[in-house]
Amino acid sequence: MLPYTVNFKVSARTLTGALNAHNKAAVDWGWQGLIAYGCHSLVVVIDSSTAQTLQVLEKHKADIVKVKWARENYHHNIGSPYCLRLASADVNGKIIVWDVAAGVAQCEIQEHVKPIQDVQWLWNQDASRDLLLAIHPPNYIVLWNADTGTKLWKKSYADNILSFSFDPFDPSHLTLLTSEGIVFISDFSPSKPPSGPGKKVYISSPHSSPAHNKLAAATGAKKALHKVKILITQEKPSAEFVALNDCLQLAYLPSKRNHMLLLYPREILILDLEVNQTVGVIAIERTGVPFLQELTYDLRSQCDAIRVTKTVRPFSMVCCPVNENAAALIVSDGRVMIWELKSAMCSRNARNSSSGVSPLYSPVSFCGIPVGVLQNKLPDLSLDNMIGQSAIAGEEHPKGTILQEVHLKFLLTGLLSGLPSPQFAIRMCPPLTTKNIKMYQPLLAVGTSNGSVLVYHLTSGLLHKELSVHSCEVKGIEWTSLTSFLSFAASTPNNMGLVRNELQLVDLPTGRSTAFRGDRGNDESPIEMIKVSHLKQYLAVVFKDKPLELWDIRTCTLLREMSKSFPAITALEWSPSHNLKSLRKKQLATREAMARQTVVSDAELGAVESSVISLLQEAESKSELSQNISAREHFVFTDNDGQVYHLTVEGNSVKDSARIPPDGSMGSITCIAWKGDTLVLGDMDGNLNFWDLKGRVSRGIPTHRSWVRKIRFAPGKGNQKLIAMYNDGAEVWDTKEVQMVSSLRSGRNVTFRILDVDWCTSDKVILASDDGCIRVLEMSMKSTCFRMDEQELTEPVWCPYLLVPRASLALKAFLLHQPWNGRYSLDISHIDYPENEEIKTLLQEQLNALSNNIKKLLLDPEFTLLQRCLLVSRLYGDESELHFWTVAAHYLHSLSQANSGDTVVTQEGAPQDKLNNPLDICYDVLCENAYFQKFQLERVNLQEVKRSTYDHTRKCTDQLLLLGQTDRAVQLLLETSADNQHYYCDSLKACLVTTVTSSGPSQSTIKLVATNMIANGKLAEGVQLLCLIDKAADACRYLQTYGEWNRAAWLAKVRLNSEECADVLKRWVDHLCSPQVNQKSKALLVLLSLGCFVSVAETLHSMRYFDRAALFVEACLKYGAFEVSEDTDILCKDIYEKRGKAIGHGASLNPWGGLH
Repeated sequence: MLPYTVNFKVSARTLTGALNAHNKAAVDWGWQGLIAYGCHSLVVVIDSSTAQTLQVLEKHKADIVKVKWARENYHHNIGSPYCLRLASADVNGKIIVWDVAAGVAQCEIQEHVKPIQDVQWLWNQDASRDLLLAIHPPNYIVLWNADTGTKLWKKSYADNILSFSFDPFDPSHLTLLTSEGIVFISDFSPSKPPSGPGKKVYISSPHSSPAHNKLAAATGAKKALHKVKILITQEKPSAEFVALNDCLQLAYLPSKRNHMLLLYPREILILDLEVNQTVGVIAIERTGVPFLQELTYDLRSQCDAIRVTKTVRPFSMVCCPVNENAAALIVSDGRVMIWELKSAMCSRNARNSSSGVSPLYSPVSFCGIPVGVLQNKLPDLSLDNMIGQSAIAGEEHPKGTILQEVHLKFLLTGLLSGLPSPQFAIRMCPPLTTKNIKMYQPLLAVGTSNGSVLVYHLTSGLLHKELSVHSCEVKGIEWTSLTSFLSFAASTPNNMGLVRNELQLVDLPTGRSTAFRGDRGNDESPIEMIKVSHLKQYLAVVFKDKPLELWDIRTCTLLREMSKSFPAITALEWSPSHNLKSLRKKQLATREAMARQTVVSDAELGAVESSVISLLQEAESKSELSQNISAREHFVFTDNDGQVYHLTVEGNSVKDSARIPPDGSMGSITCIAWKGDTLVLGDMDGNLNFWDLKGRVSRGIPTHRSWVRKIRFAPGKGNQKLIAMYNDGAEVWDTKEVQMVSSLRSGRNVTFRILDVDWCTSDKVILASDDGCIRVLEMSMKSTCFRMDEQELTEPVWCPYLLVPRASLALKAFLLHQPWNGRYSLDISHIDYPENEEIKTLLQEQLNALSNNIKKLLLDPEFTLLQRCLLVSRLYGDESELHFWTVAAHYLHSLSQANSGDTVVTQEGAPQDKLNNPLDICYDVLCENAYFQKFQLERVNLQEVKRSTYDHTRKCTDQLLLLGQTDRAVQLLLETSADNQHYYCDSLKACLVTTVTSSGPSQSTIKLVATNMIANGKLAEGVQLLCLIDKAADACRYLQTYGEWNRAAWLAKVRLNSEECADVLKRWVDHLCSPQVNQKSKALLVLLSLGCFVSVAETLHSMRYFDRAALFVEACLKYGAFEVSEDTDILCKDIYEKRGKAIGHGASLNPWGGLH
């Protein structure tokens, strides 16, 4: 073979199409930036930034109902590397956990044979990162170890469970959505099943919301929303309400603790779980305003609509969990649309003040640190880098701050289309030879039911061209060269059985399609098949009830239409033998003769016969005309009786050369294949007849597989393999040995039915099936997944998870820290990487795959270490690192601001900067005390506005008392009506609250009563009394003693000064670090919020997180967060040494050189 390198590596792959109704909720966007979704029984994995299919996982025997990527909320190292783990669940109750990169199933789980309702990985991964919770119908929740497939525990509930949601703020809280309502579980633990039946509440449907009343104006809608007051009740609703639980989905709100979202067909409700009360409704009205409620929701951005038809409807949507600024829409026809939110700066005067929408401002900081106007930043990196937080809360901005207003818009940045719905007619382009190797592309033409022909490039699996060729279903395709093909279609027959035939010749580079038979084709018998001769000179067109037509492909002329008496054809095939070589030799000889004739003298010329000259000239002009000589070719066909006819075509003459009588053992012949000296016939009864033309012997093999639909030889010289397609599957035969190589049977080893077959290369077959997929398989026809690193992709993909563990960690270290270099570089070639050069090339490919914007940031010398850590944690999709560095960057920056003394201190003692640029409220108790208090007061005010029953009022009163808002609490206590059973108690309580600030003895009495109450099981009441007499620190201690750690932290944040609060939180840290709780990553974040940076470094060291510890120590030194002492010096030296050993740089990474 010629020494050319050509991209012709066709790996086994699956082209997927439209989805099944079961796949509706089977989609997930992982932290690593990959989207997985179910397509029938396959799991498709695509890259969200380039919209390329990276993997198709095939092992399930039934339709996929759920897919879930494993979380990345743990510290990654060699022992726990970055790896692509995915759980998929199907209709038959099987769960498979995949190693996606290698394409292998790590473990298979089966409990029952009913569809899995929901499945999720546990997000708290400190103890184990292998735990998977699943709902097995009708009412079981089972916790599995997804590494080993072991069942850890199983628990049943009274109602059918539909789905569940974990509380993102507390791993022990789990909520189940059941057929009747909601079940709250507050003691979820990996070690044992929940104890009781959980707290069950009923949801009454928001039937009086605007979606259900056709209201003319927004005012009416607002009135209607006031009726949606009580949503959750302890009592079972009356009979007419029971059927109204049409809640589709429930999920905790990840941005605020104790809030839940409920999705209904026409609205989204926001629930405050402390008071079980709707605090916001986002109603989707077809006619009126899109979002309305007192807690105003404004429509900030909307993507373009897609046209919804009976077969095309949106199935599901997922958002990017890392950057929260992109969404993928999965459509039932197999399309995946990726929409990205982009921000655009807008000038002040351009703003439409009458729109009534509060403005959005870009944040002051980028990657956790405030940046100057001229500094490099990439606002579209993530949502929190696009819009600032204080603007969202609708607060007034302090004077003197320059804020840039932004507008948001959705852009379609990725589109992946699937195959249309079956039927399919497939044909691979002519095979690779030594002559065409320079221009060869492995293209597959797929004819579809809507008349279009899709051409796929099989090295990348991407759609090369989509051509609209016909007006009805494509019945067959034949290639006439590497860049053109013929395809035919026939309209539905009229009452006389006649159709409109379409036979088109398509030129692929231009997409031009010409009617090959000119004006012919109206009201005639349908075309049954078309066959192109071996040299692509001639075309045989076979009709159902009309004689054969022979055409010249090169000139598009009809050579011969057979007479009416011509036999009906059941199967036809061209012979691979021809006389082209001998013709070429003759042509060469005539050219040489002519060349000789031109140099002889005129006298001698007369001696040459004029007839020879004319013959030579005619041959020469012909060859110049077409560059092809009309070679003689042969074809065979069979009639209804099984007789075999052999015809010869040369130029425009067709000669009948031989007839072979029918073989008695064969039924009606349905197909013929011919290669070399082997001719194979297949019949209606499933018999295959192998003819050896050289040895003049034939062998009949009954396959017992019914009608042989198609047989085709594999390409390649001397390759005598053959694929046969039946009604119920396919077989590969070796015709040399007359032996079956492999077999595939629908219903036995696969669930799909085969629609068409072809060869892709000499050792790979292509199967089109009725599940809407086209599979390229090895000759064994076993469904296999491929290794992702063997994929040939057209665009490079950033995914460090595909590298071997050591390489992905080395790449991360390289991006984060280059102390040997004065400036940063993205060229890894000069780095001494001990493993091997091949891995270095892979690392460089990953670096090259980064977007230019990201490269610009990484190369910017102004881009600080903390910002770099945050950016790399986003690039890697590392959940644990992202949270750590977000909190660390915030508090280290706050410290440097306080040290530099350029912050204004407000009355509460909190620096003004902290209130203007606070830590996001999704970090809850990690936020600054002043900001946290402010948020809690706003929340209780909202609860108060929304209260509708005495119970709600009482809960609001309790909160107000704990927050120290005694005047408002007294007002609420005095609202209790005289006929209420609590009237007397509430009145006395009001008196107590107003007089409590008096003498010392009364305080000691109240303290005594409070401690007695707590001792006798009335913890909440006792704590309330202690808060009344400003003994909140004691209250916190009691709460912690009784295991109410979260409540104690909340109370400390809202009531205590910073020293007392720090004491309470430090005790909480000790509790979180204890072996039975094992939530050290949470403890780290609490220590960061307290500014205990040395403790953070020590804890990281004790947890053996040396890489993170080294970077953190360096950041602390830059910000002056460490008091340099002997102890810290020893700690830091140890961290750097161990970190150096871990990544093989020794002590060269130690920036502490000047300290020891």
